[in-house]
Amino acid sequence: MLPLFSTAYMPSVHYLAYLARYEEASIEQYETFPKQTFRNRANIATGNGIQTLSVPVIRPQGNHTRTDEMVISYKEAWNVQHWRAIVSAYNASPYFLYYRNELEKILMHPYERLLDLNDDLLHFLLKSFKIDCKIHYTEDYTPASPELTDYRDTLTSKKPLLNIALPPYYQVFDSRYGFQANLSAIDLLFNLGPEAKDYLKKLPITI
Repeated sequence: MLPLFSTAYMPSVHYLAYLARYEEASIEQYETFPKQTFRNRANIATGNGIQTLSVPVIRPQGNHTRTDEMVISYKEAWNVQHWRAIVSAYNASPYFLYYRNELEKILMHPYERLLDLNDDLLHFLLKSFKIDCKIHYTEDYTPASPELTDYRDTLTSKKPLLNIALPPYYQVFDSRYGFQANLSAIDLLFNLGPEAKDYLKKLPITI
């Protein structure tokens, strides 16, 4: 049975670090979409501190809407706002120039479903970090069980259950705020570039 992850919007360093330990992994798409998780939000480090970027979503089936049914709302130009925030936060980072065009292209694309946006962002990160993990999607809802390695809530909730110490790395605003851990993996990528994968591999993770 493959390890099971939730979908995530520009997933965190913890999320990518765990995913990098597997050759294959599965993402849950048939769960009832929960509120206030990193399935549709991400944290970045800005000149004003940590900023949460949230993708506005529509629930066609109300509170019973599944993750694969979640629709992105473009009532406001959230993607333009997110991109401006990312440019402002990381334009001075060492490797932003190398990755910016592909990330901007993804964010500016008019996706209908949240799952499709998240999938393209995840594969952008896997390629950029040179992580060889084949991604599958569930064919039905997968209930929790002792046999299942289940990261659906532990890696994406607002209060993650996993407590992995992340060694400091250079961040643009660390002189102002100190090191800010477990942000979106784009923070690690823009600041460490080709060394980002080595950073993930050295983390004390047991699976």
